[in-house]
Amino acid sequence: MNDSQQWSVECEDLERVYTSRNALGKKQETVALDGLTLNIPKGTVFGVLGPNGAGKTTLVRILSTLLTPTSGYARVAGFDVVRQAREVRRRIGQVLGGDRGYYGRLSGRENLLYFAALNHLSPNQASRRVDEMLEKVGLTESQDILMERYSRGMKQRVHIARGLLMDPDILFLDEPTIGLDPFGAQELRQLIPEMANRGKTVLLTTHYMFEADALCQTVAMIINGISVT
Repeated sequence: MNDSQQWSVECEDLERVYTSRNALGKKQETVALDGLTLNIPKGTVFGVLGPNGAGKTTLVRILSTLLTPTSGYARVAGFDVVRQAREVRRRIGQVLGGDRGYYGRLSGRENLLYFAALNHLSPNQASRRVDEMLEKVGLTESQDILMERYSRGMKQRVHIARGLLMDPDILFLDEPTIGLDPFGAQELRQLIPEMANRGKTVLLTTHYMFEADALCQTVAMIINGISVT
């Protein structure tokens, strides 16, 4: 088995430096990733542990083609995340959370239908798949409420539904249980092993040691942008 067949994600000497200017106009650099190297086998749940600011979200955004690395390289499903970004996007789903990535004046269902249309699903396919995802994340009864009225946990459930919408081969979950109530978090933790059993690859970032221990076959720890395990 060659590397392209064995690994879902490959990173080597990955570096990301953010440049900004202070109040005096002086340039400042912040190193988010500093020579990170890791490989993630296909069909596994791979955990990335680390404190806030360690570089976990930067890693996920690079692998999702939302950021470009300053140096080094990363491949997802055998495709370079910079030169072959379109091929990468066809094979991944991501749950990044936060208050971006949805439209508050649309309902939860309308948001998911919109993203299904962006992925070229027919109206019938989109409706059927959205119904499945709403049921999976427990939002069927709330699907027609505007998202600006959703709680933080409900918004996170929509993020999860969007990440799963296209049944991706590889799923990036960036601290997905933050904002979820205990019942919702437990439902998601049950869903993750199911995906791996279906041959999917899951990269899970978290700062909960128990979550990584319960869900992941392999765990790497990132401290100051460097993988130490």
